[in-house]
Amino acid sequence: MHLYGGTVAQAARSVGDEAFINAAERRFTKVFGLAPSTQEVHSWRRSWPALTSILHIAGLDDLHLLLEYSLPATGERIDALVLGRDADGCLCAVAIELKQWTRAQLSTARPGMVRVRERVVQHPARQVGGYVHYLQQWVSRADFPLTARGTVVLHDAPADLVAALRAPAARGPAAAYPVLGRDDLTAQPSPQALAQRLGCAELSPTGRDDIERFLHVEHRPSAALLERAGEVIEGRDAFTLIGDQDLARQEVLHAVDAARERGTKNIVVVTGGPGTGKTVIACRLLGDLCRQPNGNPRLLSPSGTLTRQLRRTVGEDFRGLIATFLDKIPAHITDDSVILLDEAHRARTYPDHQQGAFPVILGKLLDRAAVTVLFLDERQIVRPTEGLTLDQLRQHAQRSGYSFAHIDLVSQFRCNGSRAYQQWVDHLFRPQGTAPVWEGTDYDLAVAPNPERLEHWIAEHIHAGRTARMTAGYCWPWDSPTTPPLLPEVEIPWDGPNGPQTWARPWNSRADDPVIDHPDIPARPFWATDTGGHDQIGCIYTAQGMEYAYNAVIMGGDLVRVGDQWVAHPEESRDSQLRDLPPHRYLQYALNTYRVLATRGTRGTRFYSTDDRTQDFLHTLTAPHNG
Repeated sequence: MHLYGGTVAQAARSVGDEAFINAAERRFTKVFGLAPSTQEVHSWRRSWPALTSILHIAGLDDLHLLLEYSLPATGERIDALVLGRDADGCLCAVAIELKQWTRAQLSTARPGMVRVRERVVQHPARQVGGYVHYLQQWVSRADFPLTARGTVVLHDAPADLVAALRAPAARGPAAAYPVLGRDDLTAQPSPQALAQRLGCAELSPTGRDDIERFLHVEHRPSAALLERAGEVIEGRDAFTLIGDQDLARQEVLHAVDAARERGTKNIVVVTGGPGTGKTVIACRLLGDLCRQPNGNPRLLSPSGTLTRQLRRTVGEDFRGLIATFLDKIPAHITDDSVILLDEAHRARTYPDHQQGAFPVILGKLLDRAAVTVLFLDERQIVRPTEGLTLDQLRQHAQRSGYSFAHIDLVSQFRCNGSRAYQQWVDHLFRPQGTAPVWEGTDYDLAVAPNPERLEHWIAEHIHAGRTARMTAGYCWPWDSPTTPPLLPEVEIPWDGPNGPQTWARPWNSRADDPVIDHPDIPARPFWATDTGGHDQIGCIYTAQGMEYAYNAVIMGGDLVRVGDQWVAHPEESRDSQLRDLPPHRYLQYALNTYRVLATRGTRGTRFYSTDDRTQDFLHTLTAPHNG
């Protein structure tokens, strides 16, 4: 998909007209399913005329130009793609990243990131390098021989900014991608020299048939990419399987082989509570599938946090194989694809995704792939806009005529391997369930008497080099800006030794990417793992799917213990999708939320409730271990 295609000369005659920009806005909405931002449209007005002028000066009028070309497997778009035939007669695609920057801030601590005004973005040479890598690894060369190059065009950038951007690029993998500023974008000493700097010097025009073949060529991971991904995953200790986990892996692989032999579609559901290894199994399966011939696997998750963490672990080179699944089906899922959907209980099911008995988008994904493996824990459904059950999937398979298999994980690998603690938590967070008094010795469980002690407990573990985090129910405002400083919005009054006190800490950052000026404030996807995360409070949407050694859970006024049952107070919630629910509906989401938060710690957990009755109740269950 792309916004515009034509020769450079044709584009140069049109891009400066407001009617062309208006038409591009309409086409963008039609092609990509949402309207372009004001900032995007502004950049088109500035950069498209500048680019076509530069290409014209370089004598490249007859080459083909695509604007806003989409890379299907990633959801990313290349600003401009120049197409022509290279000296060997192969089609060559030159990816051009356009920027209007005149100033930017770089940090030696984060050479891959650049701050421009209030935004922190990827270094443009790394960005264009990712595009080139995609074109090399996802466009089938067997079907369509293609070479790829990349260039950064900063048409307004002065020499000092260009020099600063070239320095970190020269030391890393982005060294192959030139960064050009306004002084480089002139016909000096000749138009041919400018074309050389742009990476287009020897390119000749290509025919319309070649352009059409390129636009319709199949995008799927190359055998080399899959083999490399399989080797990387197999070599990661974090993805080592034990006991039931390896059994589940073998059962899934057997189901995949059976589906391929019969030529039938297959749904496999792997269920298990927190810490039973669902994500680890999914990752190992991805590695297995990548090493199989003619594979076309994907590892998907509705959680952007989990997706970002997995990409970091495995490597950004494989980001097309690991993607976030929300309201679009990844490109080029075919009838030979195996889909691994982790945290399937978080798949969107709200009205525009569920019209009848089953979520529409998920149903289309299941219809398209050969085998879909869904990793599921129904008691981790925490919003009315999500929620997928084992029964729903079984019924859908029956209606659709698909094979169905269910694998249930029992062994506990997170909470210090303590099945007793997992069962204790499962009993505790039931509407009328009362957990027994905790008598286990294989997990560090207690109730903190006040928030200050809770924080001291976390700090002690951090100072000892252990991972530890604090989380809370979503019962406090969250209005901090996306950039620091963060506001201390989680405020808890308590009676201290010298009278009433107020303890306050900020929520985790709302930003998806790190801020250069604040290296100790992790971006939201990395709050659970990066330095400084212990100084902020995580919520359910940040913590779900993550783990750390020691875990502090602050229970707010939305869930309190009254007598022998839990009582929900949705009016205490600050979640706009939950606070207007009736109490009986809110109750299960609140119980699921605190169950998830209570199972993030691999070695120990401390509870604290802002409600006195609930605090007393928790004390009675953990009394031998308090103090």
